[in-house]
Amino acid sequence: MPSFDIVSEVNEVEVRNAVDQTNKEVSTRFDFKGSDARVEQAEKVLTVFADNDFQLDQVKDILRTKLAKRTVDVRCLDEGKVEKVSGNKVKQAITVKVGVETELAKRIVKLIKDSKLKVQASIQGDAVRVSGAKRDILQDTIALVRKDVTDFPLQYQNFRD
Repeated sequence: MPSFDIVSEVNEVEVRNAVDQTNKEVSTRFDFKGSDARVEQAEKVLTVFADNDFQLDQVKDILRTKLAKRTVDVRCLDEGKVEKVSGNKVKQAITVKVGVETELAKRIVKLIKDSKLKVQASIQGDAVRVSGAKRDILQDTIALVRKDVTDFPLQYQNFRD
């Protein structure tokens, strides 16, 4: 029985490269001269430091641009709240979301069941497995999910006949 998985993954090497490129550009730009603006990465959390809110927005914009150039979907970034550090310096934690969250997985399964396509969808940890009798129906399911779920980056992997 043919099947495929709906997952959400991020290439961590590309994220690290984008963070390095962002730090390099911030260190060479004239408007950041003498400031403490930078991006630090720890596992799936990126912490953006800056001297004020305007510089924080500038660094985040550079980071998003570098991620987009490296084909990392910026919809997987979850920005936390801006925190004051010492004086007027600020920082913000940005989480890189990996895996299909439970709410989204339930929404995808409900969407597939409501579509009346002859496929079965089940939640498998942080992925959704879809199986059906024919390859054409699975391709219709991929098209349906692509059209309806636009707020989160999804990949379709592990296609088996």
